[in-house]
Amino acid sequence: MAQDKVYPVYLVAGFLDSGKTSFINGILSDGFALEDRTMLLCCEEGEVEYDPKVLRNVTVVTAEDPETLTPEFLEAERKKCRAVQIIVEFNGMWQIQDFYVNSMPPSWVLYQIIAAAEGPTFEMYAKNMASLMMEKLRNADMILINRCTDELCAALRQKNLRLVNRRADIYLEKEDGTSEDYMDGTVSAFDLDAPEIRVSDEDYGLWYVEIMDNPQMYAGKTVVFRAMMCKPPKYGRYFTPGRFAMVCCAEDMTFLAVACIGFDVSGIPERTWVEIRAEARVEHWDPYEGDGPVLHVQSVTPCEKPREEVVQM
Repeated sequence: MAQDKVYPVYLVAGFLDSGKTSFINGILSDGFALEDRTMLLCCEEGEVEYDPKVLRNVTVVTAEDPETLTPEFLEAERKKCRAVQIIVEFNGMWQIQDFYVNSMPPSWVLYQIIAAAEGPTFEMYAKNMASLMMEKLRNADMILINRCTDELCAALRQKNLRLVNRRADIYLEKEDGTSEDYMDGTVSAFDLDAPEIRVSDEDYGLWYVEIMDNPQMYAGKTVVFRAMMCKPPKYGRYFTPGRFAMVCCAEDMTFLAVACIGFDVSGIPERTWVEIRAEARVEHWDPYEGDGPVLHVQSVTPCEKPREEVVQM
């Protein structure tokens, strides 16, 4: 029995002036639609226009009212232009989940989400439209932050965007047109040659992202940190102490837990604040679906909670 044909959807999301149209112009000029008929669904009108030279095999469909985005309308438009792939320039004020659940025809498959943001206004949107912005960043496979100065690149790295989305590729686009990988040029914020690495309460989020992204850096090192006890029964011998962290607002709150083993914590109540000393190793753990940092605990000592319980990024 032949499989039903599916049509890949590449969704580019972001607020006005975030660089969505420029990104689409760029991929089209690189030949994205050279061999495959493409439908370009434009959900808002920005200052930058599509370059006519790159639209040779592309049909632009405009839909600025979310009520018009029904599966029937979208599939009829795709059939009309005989497109085999779809690019969506998505309105930053709309929810991706609504589009995915209520608008996409059954034969459309979301292949990739690209979230675009403008560097100079990133902080403003993060504070004033946090829910909308975080939804785009969390679901993205790629994050592009445009119009960045060297100072903005440094400031954005300090914000630790990896806490929002650890699987996405993140790129910082400079004003001169060059691009930097978000992780390029980063060095450890801790003295990895010290006999033990003491993680201050303020640096917990920074350390968490570093050990998760680069566990080999910490292999064989002794670390000391404060965290809240967590003992999920489903993890058996492992326990997962951690801390809550907030990047922009309460809506993006997440629990940053580390896998620990080798110490009896049966007498320590859940949510107790403890100081943990452990040797970091890189090992397989099923929840990682591969290798990652596992802390072999040497001591667990109840302690006072930090002055700020939530890590502010």
